Amino acid sequence: ADLGWLAVPFDEELGGLGGDVLDLSILFEEFGKSIVVEPYLANVILSGSLLDKSNFKDKVSLIEGIATGESHISLAYAESNNSLYDYDNIKTNLKASTLNGVKTLVLNGNNANKFIVLASSDEGPILVIVDSDADGVSIKAMQTIDGQSCAEVSFDNVAVVDESIIASGDDAKKLFDDVINFACLCVSAEAVGCMTACYEKTVQYTKEREQFDQPISNFQVLQHRMVDMFIDSELAKSLLFKAMLEVDSNSEDKYKHVSALKAHVGKFGKLSAQNAVQLHGGMGVSEEMMIGHYLKKMVAIDAMFGNADFHLKSFSK
Repeated sequence: ADLGWLAVPFDEELGGLGGDVLDLSILFEEFGKSIVVEPYLANVILSGSLLDKSNFKDKVSLIEGIATGESHISLAYAESNNSLYDYDNIKTNLKASTLNGVKTLVLNGNNANKFIVLASSDEGPILVIVDSDADGVSIKAMQTIDGQSCAEVSFDNVAVVDESIIASGDDAKKLFDDVINFACLCVSAEAVGCMTACYEKTVQYTKEREQFDQPISNFQVLQHRMVDMFIDSELAKSLLFKAMLEVDSNSEDKYKHVSALKAHVGKFGKLSAQNAVQLHGGMGVSEEMMIGHYLKKMVAIDAMFGNADFHLKSFSK
């Protein structure tokens, strides 16, 4: 917050820096290289971007709180019944101004001051904002494989006033689809950072590790592995550039470009991290070395917002 990173994507009149998708991609790539586990994705990208693109009347004060780090807002959208990432299958229901349901894997949910909840209603999908300490809200904290905090959040007869409705019907669906697409781009940029770090750290390590009186980087079979890691990371960067150019367009193809990127990093990002772990030997799986944590991060990124198979099918439609 002191460096202004939380304010990057927001307009200056909202207390932001007026940054664009390129600025965010640079940030997330560096997050990936350093395995940053702060809730930037949950607060700034998912909740902040959704509020920023909405017509919600109280969004200015909420975004200002996010930008200064004073407020944590989490988007609660996933449910246990969302097989194959079908987020349109919504069991959480808003009826007669009362919210009931359970949301799972709510990123940073145990630290959130408020939740933006995707629910069903008579008007179709609806997005509402709820205080985390409201009557009927219960939170069960847990941790993901890559060290991030998340929660299962239950809503039991939670009262919701009309002023808490952010969007409904087609507007809510478009708003949600666009923010998930944007989040896919950001975590893919994070994956590019992970892939780059895996390649660079592995090359450095194999130059220092000696076997048979020579660095193991001299062995051709290991060189082939590292060349593959380099090629996969460069292809991911090219797909990232293309997705960045299209993500804010009004074209329906913007979803396909992000799906192509997410499918690539989901498959080859994990493969690069696996190669890095293997080339580091037993040290690669130790808690003290970064290499094993890159693999955990890539597993988590692949599972977020649709895995490689899901996005490959989305690209092919």
